[in-house]
Amino acid sequence: MREPWIVGVSGASGTPYAKAVLSALLDAGESVDLVVSRAARLTLLDETGATVRDAHWKDDVAAWLGRDLGDLTYWPAGDLAAGPSSGSYPARGMAVVPASTAACAGIAIGLSKDLLQRAAEVNLKERRRTVIVPRETPVTRSHLEHLIALHDAGAVVLPASPGFYGSGAGATAQQLVDFVAGKVLDALGVPHTLFRRWTGDLGEGRA
Repeated sequence: MREPWIVGVSGASGTPYAKAVLSALLDAGESVDLVVSRAARLTLLDETGATVRDAHWKDDVAAWLGRDLGDLTYWPAGDLAAGPSSGSYPARGMAVVPASTAACAGIAIGLSKDLLQRAAEVNLKERRRTVIVPRETPVTRSHLEHLIALHDAGAVVLPASPGFYGSGAGATAQQLVDFVAGKVLDALGVPHTLFRRWTGDLGEGRA
C-alpha cells in the first residue's frame, strides 16, 4: 500500500525550504503528496517566478523542482474531499514547510479552512509524525501560543533556523536551506546527506 509523506506549502516566505524538502524526500525514494495553499502560489511566483496550476501541476511542479517527480501526487488546496482530508487515508506523516503564522493558527485551533490545514489536523489526531516549520519573525504572544498548542498536540515545531557549524560564516544560501531541510528529514526519520553533522571537533566541518 502506498504510504506517502504529505508536504504542505503555506504562504510564508521560504519556498526554497519546501523545494529542498521535496527533493530530498524524492531522492530518498519516498512517496510524496503535495498540497500548495493559495497564498503559497503567490509567494512561489514572487520568490522563484514559478507557477503551480491545478490543471497543469505535473509540468509546473517539475519545472519548479527542476527534476523528475518520481512518486509525487498533487492535491488542490481547495479539495476538502481529497485523500489526505481523511484519517483513513494511509500516510506516514506530514511536514508544513514553510508554515505561515496563519497556517499555524489554523492548524492549532482545528480551523481546516483548506486541505493543508485539514491534512495537518488529521495527521495530529492520528498521532502521525507532523513537522511544522514556522519562518516568520519576530513573533507575537498569539503566535507563540499557537506553537505551544501545536507542540502539545504532538507536532514537532521546527523553526527555519539554520546552523553554521557545517559550513561556517561563508555558507551559501543553499547550504543554509539544506540545513533546515535536513533537520526536517531528521524529524521525519528519513535518511539524508543534506548537511555535515556535528562530530565534537571544532572546525572539523570546514577542514
